[in-house]
Amino acid sequence: MAKVAIVTDSNSGISVEEGKQLGITVVPMPVHIDGRIYYEGHDLDQNFFYEKQLAGAEIATSQPAPGDVMALWEKALKGHDSLVYIPMTAGLSNSYNTGCILAQEYGGRVEVVDNRRISVTLRHSVMDALTLADRGMSAAEIREVLERQAYDAEIFITVDNLKYLRKGGRVSGVEAIAGTMLNIKPVLRIHGEKLTAVEKVRGMKAARQAMLKRLRASVEGPLKELWDKKGLAVKIACSKVSKELLEDWRAEVHAAFPEAPEVNGEPLTLSIACHTGPGALGCGVVRTSPLV
Repeated sequence: MAKVAIVTDSNSGISVEEGKQLGITVVPMPVHIDGRIYYEGHDLDQNFFYEKQLAGAEIATSQPAPGDVMALWEKALKGHDSLVYIPMTAGLSNSYNTGCILAQEYGGRVEVVDNRRISVTLRHSVMDALTLADRGMSAAEIREVLERQAYDAEIFITVDNLKYLRKGGRVSGVEAIAGTMLNIKPVLRIHGEKLTAVEKVRGMKAARQAMLKRLRASVEGPLKELWDKKGLAVKIACSKVSKELLEDWRAEVHAAFPEAPEVNGEPLTLSIACHTGPGALGCGVVRTSPLV
């Protein structure tokens, strides 16, 4: 019997199907669209989501039902001694707290990680956990490593339209109207458990430059030790943009960080896209390996 199973949710950007190929159990996140519940990566894909969002549908996210989580845990535990559950950051969802409560029913066989990440960086945590499990670490040891390294990541995002941040309560209606009239673009930072607005500039070009400047400050500041050891990967992210814009952004990020051997990325997960809407661009860094 394999020792440790790895379980995450679709906020990692890993679909249920991809998880099967990787040997990872994925809990699909529920998304409420006009009163109906869909499940990310199961019966809800990015194209359908943005089609509904652009049409003005009422969209909200919620944490998975406890029964659904426990059913997947129990299935995973049939072939493993224990499991590590890595949900999205506790600062943006109650999934972590709920997981801790549910884990009490499993007699120490379930370790719940608050890795303080989401989307592109959460995906790296999940893959790190798989690496550590393959090396023979226990579930408790894996949790300790992931939580200790949780802040070795940073994401900056800007949005094309403020109305989705307004719907999510991130900006007021007055701010959204004024911002739209003045072409104001916020720069948002995801670090640890927080999503915060760190800067406001006029125009998307200035927002892109601001993100790159702030990311450079991170790798030359708090993340410098890892950066100097080649222990960070540069990433990009987006929500519903053209291939041309995505490649242009990738080239701009790579030009700003020529030290990086490559710049790859993923679409933002739908829990973030609910707030950003289509047209968002992001960049960030994440620890390349838990063994660096």
